Order: sequence, then C-alpha cells, then structure tokens
Amino acid sequence: MEEEKKKKVLLVKLSSLGDVIFNIPLANALKDAGYEVTWLVSEKGIQVVKDNPCVDKAILAPVVKWKKRGMSFESFKEYLEILKQIRAEKFDIAIDSQMMLKSLYWMLFCGAKRRIISKEAREMAILGGNEWIDDISYAPNSPIVLNYLKYANYLGITPEKIRVTLPKRNEEQIKKVDTLLENLDKTKPLVVMAPATTWKNKHWDKDGWKSVADNISQNCNLVFTGGPNDNELIEYITGGKYLNLAGKTDIMELMEIFSRAKLVIAPDSGSAHLAWATGNPAVIAIFTCTPKEVLGPYGDKAKYISMGGEGLPCQPCFKRKCKLHKNIDACTKFPNPKDVIDVANGLIFG
Repeated sequence: MEEEKKKKVLLVKLSSLGDVIFNIPLANALKDAGYEVTWLVSEKGIQVVKDNPCVDKAILAPVVKWKKRGMSFESFKEYLEILKQIRAEKFDIAIDSQMMLKSLYWMLFCGAKRRIISKEAREMAILGGNEWIDDISYAPNSPIVLNYLKYANYLGITPEKIRVTLPKRNEEQIKKVDTLLENLDKTKPLVVMAPATTWKNKHWDKDGWKSVADNISQNCNLVFTGGPNDNELIEYITGGKYLNLAGKTDIMELMEIFSRAKLVIAPDSGSAHLAWATGNPAVIAIFTCTPKEVLGPYGDKAKYISMGGEGLPCQPCFKRKCKLHKNIDACTKFPNPKDVIDVANGLIFG
C-alpha cells in the first residue's frame, strides 16, 4: 500500500530572534503531527531555523537587506525569485504568525490552498488569509509560546509536550568558544550577562547591572555578551573588569556559550529567549515596559525567573517610547538590584 503523502505547511515568521524562538514549539508540533514543515524567515532568525530539526526546509527572505537597500527593482526581482520557489512547493497550508504587512505579500501569493492567520493581524495582513482564528498573541497572562500553539490547535493538534529545538553547533564553533573562554577559572560556574536590547526603554538601569555584576562576580566566572554597538554600555557596567565578548560571536557561538552557563541574566531580548531555548542555564529575564507573564521564559518557575514589570500603573505599556510626562522611562528603574542579586545567588548555588 502506497504511503500517504505528507501535507506541506509553510510557516511565515520573519523576525525578530525572540519571536522566531517562540515559534519553534509550533514548528515542532506541526512536524510531530506528520506535516512537512517549511519556514520562511529573515536574516534575524535564519541561524536558529536552518538545520533545526523542527523544520524540513528553511527559506531566507532577506528583508533586512531589502530595507537597507530601499525600494528597488533588484529587491523586487529577488522577491519574485523566492516567491517562485515557494509556489513550486505547492503548500497545502500557510500559517502567518508574523501578522504584519511584511508577511501579507508572501501569504497572498504563496499558492497555499489554506492560508491561516489570526483575526488580530495588523497592517492589513489579515487580507492574506482565507481562514481566520481568534486572537492569539499577547493575551493577558498567557505565555506567548502557548499562544502561537493555537495555530496547531486549530488544525486539531494538541502536542503532548512543548518541544524547543536548536541546530547543533559544529566543531569549528565549539572550538572558537573553547578559545574565548579558555582563561576562565574552571572551578567556578559560568554566569553570562547580556544587558542590551534594541528597545531603549526595555533596558534596565545600567547602575542596576553594575551593582549585580560587582556583587556576584567573586563567586563565578562573569562574562558579558552582546553586539558591537553594546560595548559602551558593557564597559560602563564592567569597568573593564570582566570578560566582554560583545561583537565577538555570532548566534551559533552565542548559543554554545549559553549552553555552558549556569545562569544567564538579560532583559526581554533575543539573548534571554535564546538562552532559554538552549535548555541548560537558569535564566533571569528583566522586564520593564513589556509583559513578563506573556514573554517571560516558559516552563520551570524555579529555573526561569522574570523580574520587574510591576510597580507602575502604566506597566506594561508595550511602547518603544515612554508616554509619560517628560518621558521619564520610570519602569527601567525596576526591579531593585538587591532582589536580582538574591535571586542570582540562589540560582548559582541553589
């Protein structure tokens, strides 16, 4: 008897890194249910999607390059070439969990028979669907990982467990991390701080970071990570006293560093979510203007701690710019550094 052909599903989630990570359990649920899964992703998430066992294929949509280049015939030609590749796959289902204008044109012309999107889609993206499910993201107090799984639920899939997978690091990447960390004291646990993110008002107070670093450093190997633009902030926090790897790693190498850590401390950022996805370290995620109940690391509450995000009537506002009088960014002053120090020490030595 001929084996039944797998149904093919296209998952459209382009960016950012954290949002891509939140969708990995959805991709795993689809694949575990027997679907052939292809993921359309941008440069920000391609490294965690390509070669990830949650997908059969990853297709890169270079939206960051297109945005930098601006409107051009060259970009449009590249878009058509990728769209041709997508249409050749003859997808049975397309799921838009991006739910924004940047996903609309992919959904409209992907050729899938069923195009599924949430009713809460913004920027006219809802027009890309021909099947609509109820609002799924940022529901009050509902973890975003579970919210995205509502797409699987709509297809009759109820996963037995939340599965988060990442690509394996190769020998070269592992050796590079060995070299970066070779001078650390092997008798002490590794703690990583990744204090920066792309939203200004998602940054915790830099003196809070400094206080935590100075108070826990004697009991651990303290390492800082980030991008090349984060060095000024990190140098203020560290005073040059700790290992600073900002700008020295790519996503795969960062993944390897996090997988070796006992604890990672970060704001609501791609770093916090990537550390969670590796499955090894405890994570302290510090929240200011975004909802920790929704976006905090999901799972063991003794291992994954979300702090901040309370004490002000405007929290969480979910705004890139503070809307209060005089733009005071008051939420960035929470939590109290002593509370973070106490939680960190408990996770390092508990």
